[in-house]
Amino acid sequence: MFCKNCGKEIDNNAVACPYCGSAQQPAANNTVVDNGGFLWGLLGCCIPIVGLVLFLVWKDQKPKTAKAAGIGALVSVIIAVVWYLLVAILGVSMGLAGM
Repeated sequence: MFCKNCGKEIDNNAVACPYCGSAQQPAANNTVVDNGGFLWGLLGCCIPIVGLVLFLVWKDQKPKTAKAAGIGALVSVIIAVVWYLLVAILGVSMGLAGM
């Protein structure tokens, strides 16, 4: 690892640079953040195909986030189907009523 300030090579676990004293960030840990955020669900709801793709891509690596995006997409599709059914029923009933 190299110091962020002076650029000299330092130990990978160093908290501060022994040459210039600058604080160092710990080495990157390859942990995946999977908090199942609300915004991923909202994105899936607004753009259902994106929610479906995110669900399929993340279902193994980020199951909570994938579930949020998938549920958002599912909610959007259900709302669209209900809306189209209501519009069709309303159109048929108005046509039969002669309006």
